[in-house]
Amino acid sequence: MGSKIERSISEFNNELKLKGFNVWQIESDSNATKIYSRKDFYKICLTTGKSIIHYADRSFQEEGTILFFGNPHIPYSWETLSTTYVGYTCLFSADFLKQSERSESLQQSPLFKIGGTPILKITESQRLFLNSIFQKMIDEQQADYVYKDDLMRNYVNLIIHEALKLQPSEHFDQHKNALTRITTLFLELLERQFPVETADRPLTLKTANDYAKAFAIHVNYLNKAVKETTGKSTTTHITERITREAKALLQHTDWNVAEIAYALGFEYPTYFNNFFKKRTGSSPSAFRAAVI
Repeated sequence: MGSKIERSISEFNNELKLKGFNVWQIESDSNATKIYSRKDFYKICLTTGKSIIHYADRSFQEEGTILFFGNPHIPYSWETLSTTYVGYTCLFSADFLKQSERSESLQQSPLFKIGGTPILKITESQRLFLNSIFQKMIDEQQADYVYKDDLMRNYVNLIIHEALKLQPSEHFDQHKNALTRITTLFLELLERQFPVETADRPLTLKTANDYAKAFAIHVNYLNKAVKETTGKSTTTHITERITREAKALLQHTDWNVAEIAYALGFEYPTYFNNFFKKRTGSSPSAFRAAVI
């Protein structure tokens, strides 16, 4: 059964690359929510069952029907506890929803923001209503309607607005203080940028300011949190992680230095050469020659 699910997820990802949107029904299989690993799409999940959701620094244990909102900038994972788990999943890119004039404010809502309320308890009547919306999206996804994308955006916005009316779940455990919480989020999001798997999709989060913007906090606050919690600066953590990835790419891929430089977010190969030599004492080419 595992291989069958993996093939279907791959097909979903291909659709997402083309259109920036996909929706499907979760079958009665406790493994169905564990295989998803994309980190560059927003996610809305309507599920019925028992599970533990680890979202940033919090862990939610839920039973029954919930509506979950996943943000690609906030690390999360899902543990399914019940053997029967059913529902619907919708994935969409930021670009897909940006076609809507109000999408920016919606994505800054408590449903998607760090420290927000991503999990909502759903009553039976609400479940039936939301089920109907997801099913309409599935049906329309197969249709040839010329304005299908606009219709899908309207359905997504309808789900978001319905969720904003509801009360969030409060059954979670939290870290001791805000600085620890922010540092945990930063370290997890940093690690989620790796490994770099293709040369044509460069890193987008490269500086402390990039991570601060992703969390909607001031960069000085992020730097203070990371420094006080770990003893290292935000920039040091980023630099060390990029350096480790550069070594791995030089050792384990056949990409040329220019491709590696681009994949790691460097505008020019010379910038990457200088960066790598400053931190390792060796040029990328010399390092590759020594380890291969």
